[in-house]
Amino acid sequence: MPRLARLYIKAAWVYLLLAWALEAVPGGWWNRLRPTAWHLFLVGWVTQMIFGAAYWMFPIVGHGPTKRGDERPVWAAWFLLNAGLLLRTVAEPWQARNPGPLSAGLLVAAAWLQWLAGVAFVVHIWPRIRGWYRRGGA
Repeated sequence: MPRLARLYIKAAWVYLLLAWALEAVPGGWWNRLRPTAWHLFLVGWVTQMIFGAAYWMFPIVGHGPTKRGDERPVWAAWFLLNAGLLLRTVAEPWQARNPGPLSAGLLVAAAWLQWLAGVAFVVHIWPRIRGWYRRGGA
C-alpha cells in the first residue's frame, strides 16, 4: 500500500475515534457538538477512507515510482481536507455557542477548503478512471 494511501487511512481512523468521543459526551451544551461529530464521521472518516482506498486501488498510470501519476494534487487534497476539518471542528461549536461573523466566516472557509480538497482529488483520479493514459486522452 502506498505511503499516501496509508496516511489517508490513518487520518480516517483518527477522525472516527474523535467522532465517537464527541458522541459519547453527555447532554447539555455538548449537544451542540453533534453536527461536528457527524461531520468528523462523514467527511473525516468516510471521505478520507474512500480517498485513501481509491488512490491505492484505482488503475495505475505506468511503471516505477510515479505509477499512480502526479501525487501533488493528492497531497494538496489531504492537506486541504484536514485543514478544513480541523477548522470546522473549532468554528462549528463556536458558532453554535456564540454566533457571530467571525465564526461564520471560519465555517465558510472550512467548507471551501474541503470543497477544494475534493476538486484536487478529482483532478488526480479522473485520468485513472477514464484511462487517458492508455488511449492518449478522451
